[in-house]
Amino acid sequence: MNGWTIAATAALAGGLGTAVWGVATGPLKSRVVAQNLSTSLACPCLLLLSQGYTRPSYVDLALVLALLGPVGTLVFARLLVDDLNEDPPKAWGITFAVAGFGAVVVLVLCAVTGPGRAMVKLLVIGALLISGNLVASRALSGGFAESRHG
Repeated sequence: MNGWTIAATAALAGGLGTAVWGVATGPLKSRVVAQNLSTSLACPCLLLLSQGYTRPSYVDLALVLALLGPVGTLVFARLLVDDLNEDPPKAWGITFAVAGFGAVVVLVLCAVTGPGRAMVKLLVIGALLISGNLVASRALSGGFAESRHG
């Protein structure tokens, strides 16, 4: 076991365990926020495990998760729009914390990887992960004002 796998295990145990508990229990607004945060936590953990086990294929899994995780949250937000409008979730602190964690992981891995294709892929994953997380959280907390007018 090295530092990369220890960091991934700690993030999975703490953050993802809490997110899975939130998905399984609680009111609807907590469940959709926890679903969004679980994908946002799993992606950096896959990147850490990729570095720890020297498996580049885990980076591809992280890329797919960074693409599809926020899309799944947006589908839930669209399907549950009536229920979420009654009592919209407010989880901006957690959202920024998870986005910051993803950014730190991506930047550290970029520094370790060095310039090249792998670094570009890491930066794309980081951009998708952070922007997707913020857009999905915005959609869950009441949507965009422009989309309500027409």
